[in-house]
Amino acid sequence: MRMNDAPGARSPIGVFDSGLGGLTVLRALHERLPREDLLYFGDTARVPYGTKGEKTVRAFARQDAGLLVARGVKLVVVACNTASAFALDHLREVLPVPVLGVIGPGLRAALAATRGGPVGVIGTSGTIRSGRYQQGLAAAGLPAERIVAAECPLFVPLVEEGLEGNAMTRLAVAEYLRPVRAAAVDTLILGCTHYPLLRQDIAAYLGPDVRLVDSAAELAGAACEELAAMDLLCRDGQGGCEDRAGRLSFVLSDIPWKFAEIGARFLGKPIDDVETVGLDEMEAVGHALDRYEHGKDQT
Repeated sequence: MRMNDAPGARSPIGVFDSGLGGLTVLRALHERLPREDLLYFGDTARVPYGTKGEKTVRAFARQDAGLLVARGVKLVVVACNTASAFALDHLREVLPVPVLGVIGPGLRAALAATRGGPVGVIGTSGTIRSGRYQQGLAAAGLPAERIVAAECPLFVPLVEEGLEGNAMTRLAVAEYLRPVRAAAVDTLILGCTHYPLLRQDIAAYLGPDVRLVDSAAELAGAACEELAAMDLLCRDGQGGCEDRAGRLSFVLSDIPWKFAEIGARFLGKPIDDVETVGLDEMEAVGHALDRYEHGKDQT
């Protein structure tokens, strides 16, 4: 596993998540950067991350990102809110390529959308309890009484079972978002990449005056800016990038059949070929990253 090879414009963008939700981010990246090759890794053997502690999530995220770097990506996108909360700063310290997460773009979009009322954020237990969104809103000047956060742990399994618009989903939305509606938020951050698939259910409960923020589009814009700054965008004038459509590749740590079936709803197109890697390979990648980090510390 090589960690030192310099990527070029034709190198792929790497995206990882604990499972399926990051496909909403992959979709936004593909729409914004259609010439770019995108390599997606879903850690479906160890999903979900949202119920796990910081130390565990950080260890998993190191392996996930290390796998992408070992396969030659030029940018790592952490398309998981829990991993962004617990591991983003660490990954930026240890990886040889730039790393972007979903929390910063979501915060920027929410601050641009709010009209002066309270701002809400919903997410997994891990994301909400990390306090990263709440801290970001407070750092931007929002007083505590304008920040409302709610854990919505059942939303992910409801989405993965294809129950958008179902009576059970509407009941869960009402149960979890009752304090959000009572606070009269004018903006709500969908702090999990699964949640955009519940946009209609959430909007129906909160009403048309509440702006729902999905960080995927904002993150795609940030990725474009980052690659342009490094002169690594696949565009006219870059060797081999002219008049090409980017390729989407998928790697999982378990159950590719379920991923292809459900993931097509997230991505908006069929998923044909899925590669599976074992946890032994993930551990080997982690050791390779350890050696790279140690070597970097010695220079």
